[in-house]
Amino acid sequence: MRGFLLAAMLGGLLAAPLTAEASSVVARVSISKQTMTVTENGVVKYRWKVSTARSGYVTPTGSYSAKWASKNHRSRKYDNAPMPYAIFYNGGYAVHATFDLKRLGRPASHGCVRLHPDNAAVFFSMAQAKGLRNTRIVIAR
Repeated sequence: MRGFLLAAMLGGLLAAPLTAEASSVVARVSISKQTMTVTENGVVKYRWKVSTARSGYVTPTGSYSAKWASKNHRSRKYDNAPMPYAIFYNGGYAVHATFDLKRLGRPASHGCVRLHPDNAAVFFSMAQAKGLRNTRIVIAR
């Protein structure tokens, strides 16, 4: 009986992380539409305006896992520019907040994906709650 209880307890402990692993957040960025659609466990939760790379710069396309996050990041490359709620996915490329709200919905960045600060905070919280390894950023033309 004791062996059965131990096996049941261990089975429960081992199964718990699998549920969290199955949870996922996917941000699909459309460069042509300048939008980001966020799904959680396959269900669309949000669709927001973004700004991707302006002329002379590139937002790389592809599917990336979130690598690291910084709530109050500042760019070392672009004059200490604020990048709040940054989720980095490919080297120095990130999804982050912008204060240049009038340009949302049009290309305006150096390559990052810019969001309204309220939306960036929501995405940041979702990524933190589900885990960065369970967060993907998919960028397509």
